[in-house]
Amino acid sequence: MGPRSGLAAVSAALLAMNRRLEVRDVLQTIVASARELLDAEYAALGVPDDHGGFAQFVVAGVSDAEWKAIGPLPRQHGILAAMLHEGPQRLADVRDDPRFEGWPAAHPELADFLGMPISDDGEVLGALFLANKRCPRPAGGCGFTGEDEELLRLLAQHAALALTNARLYERSRELTIAGERARIGHELHDAVSQKLFSLRLTAQAATTLVDRDPARAKDELHEIARLSAEAADELRAAVVELRPAALDDDGLLATLRTQVQVLDRAHAAQVGFTTEGVRALPAAQEEAVLRVAQEALHNALRHAGARAVGVELFRRGAGAVLRVTDDGRGFDPRAVRRAGRHLGLVSMRDRAGGVGGRLTVDSAPGKGTTIELEVPGG
Repeated sequence: MGPRSGLAAVSAALLAMNRRLEVRDVLQTIVASARELLDAEYAALGVPDDHGGFAQFVVAGVSDAEWKAIGPLPRQHGILAAMLHEGPQRLADVRDDPRFEGWPAAHPELADFLGMPISDDGEVLGALFLANKRCPRPAGGCGFTGEDEELLRLLAQHAALALTNARLYERSRELTIAGERARIGHELHDAVSQKLFSLRLTAQAATTLVDRDPARAKDELHEIARLSAEAADELRAAVVELRPAALDDDGLLATLRTQVQVLDRAHAAQVGFTTEGVRALPAAQEEAVLRVAQEALHNALRHAGARAVGVELFRRGAGAVLRVTDDGRGFDPRAVRRAGRHLGLVSMRDRAGGVGGRLTVDSAPGKGTTIELEVPGG
């Protein structure tokens, strides 16, 4: 690898690491970049836990079937422990080292070895190692060089920054989700508490009227039934909103489809979902689309009195468009803005702007509402 191509490869590796926001994605990118950059057959990265093992462990060069056959995650022992506590390890043949303790039967055969801790301000964040440099192996093998070690050290320094940034990003998302849950919990408390208070008063009234005025008591019992149904709707909607989004595991399409199906079962209104040609979007945009859809569905089902709500997600250029349409009572967006009542519109506009998207609202009294969010894609 010449100086120009080497610099370009390092630059590409660093850019790839810093484009990722999720910790798991960052770990996988670090491993893949290190393996490619140093031309190794195998690469792995372990994030140590406080119990002598690894909280996360990602590999490159090993198939899923091979990794499954290897068995449980390794422990912090032997060469892996040395990397975590003693620093870089460069060995001509790991099997000849006195600290080598063997490996499971299904484990690939490793020979030349290069290991490097990933650390930030004295804290070891992970252990990155490569094995079996891909080059002609004369007697004794070519192995990893001092230049390889310095290159891996540089990569590990930048990997520490990328991993720290990813952890901070995930922590900020957790705080945002916690804030969302607190808001929903407060709304739930207010709405359901009011319904239950009305239920109790109405039940008391029905009890006093049942003997002397059965007709009025019957009316009160009908009111109890109505209030009970409303309280049940509030609880069902809150359960859907409080359920953690499965974006990381299932992706935007599956998550939206599931939430729409749950709402369709939970409410008298008909709620449907259609999609066409949508590809995966950057994580921040997928979260914005999901949250805007949730807010629009909340407004349609709990405020607009809609009988039918449609959720569409379709491709437009490199991005995507979310459209939520309802046949509810509608409103005048200008009057809402002047009166200071925004029905979640401010929150939706903030989410759209935060990912470079555009939100449009089309509504009029008695004409229903259409909310459209366009995001540009990655």
